[in-house]
Amino acid sequence: MKMLVIGDEARTRTYLPDLPFVQQTELVVVPRGTADDEILARAADADFIMADAISPVSAQLIAGMPQLKLIHSEGVAFNAIDVDAAREHGVLVCNNAGANAGAVAEQTVLLMLACLRDAVQADAAVRAGVQIQTKERMMVEGIRELGDCRVGFIGFGAIAQACAARLAGWGCEMLYNKRTPLTAEREAELGASWASIDDIAASCDIVSLHVPVTPATAGMVDAAFLARMKGDAILINTARGEIVDNGALAEALERGAIGMAGLDTIAPEPVEPGNPLLNLSEAASRRLVLSPHIGGVTQGMFKRAHRTVWENAARVAAGEQPVNIVS
Repeated sequence: MKMLVIGDEARTRTYLPDLPFVQQTELVVVPRGTADDEILARAADADFIMADAISPVSAQLIAGMPQLKLIHSEGVAFNAIDVDAAREHGVLVCNNAGANAGAVAEQTVLLMLACLRDAVQADAAVRAGVQIQTKERMMVEGIRELGDCRVGFIGFGAIAQACAARLAGWGCEMLYNKRTPLTAEREAELGASWASIDDIAASCDIVSLHVPVTPATAGMVDAAFLARMKGDAILINTARGEIVDNGALAEALERGAIGMAGLDTIAPEPVEPGNPLLNLSEAASRRLVLSPHIGGVTQGMFKRAHRTVWENAARVAAGEQPVNIVS
């Protein structure tokens, strides 16, 4: 058996699980961005692929691997995998649903607090020797406590629910939207109530995005969506950059149409220097907090995720059904 990994070799070897199947399987690792022809020259006979969550797995690559049985996202996202081509060739596609829920929930709360406390600018002010002036300004402008905010989740899967469980301790009022509402018992447990997307956009102090990238969600946070948000509201995205229209968000920040945004992900990745969100005016840039898509990349997440990938490969090799099938 052969496992092809498209991603970082050091990370792959750091998180290899201690499983007999690992020892019995040949491992080939190619960097993200390697051309399909080069991959096929090295691993056309691979049985399994583990792909970095933003690494494309193309129809050409799938067609050129006749022994391929399983494509597994290293993370949760699988939109870079040509699922239709995989289905056409009888190849299973799996992800690591839920493996990063707690980790991304922590990053989500971090970005909420960083925006509410203007943490980036506050840090810069202290370093510049204007601590007292900044403190006095912030006291006059007012600092909102997280517990005083109504938080709305668009998408309410494992990550958003993990976030809600953490926010419950702050006493936040919480709304959520998902196609199938939770049971009344689960809503009571989390302290969250179902609402329409329009109601969440219009009424929440913090709007947090937790939907996958699909044709329906790509670009859903556009100019019209942002226009529905409160003028001092905060937008948080720890999901996927493709959900947000970069130009529309840049314009909203320039006009002060929303209060702030905290983004752990911007499309496309790697982020390009010409991206409008990296070219804001000084005033608008102060209303944007960025992190380098690290929400789900904790040690614990990688240990859980890589173990699942290898266990799923072992299941497929044994003719058994893997977990977390997405296609």
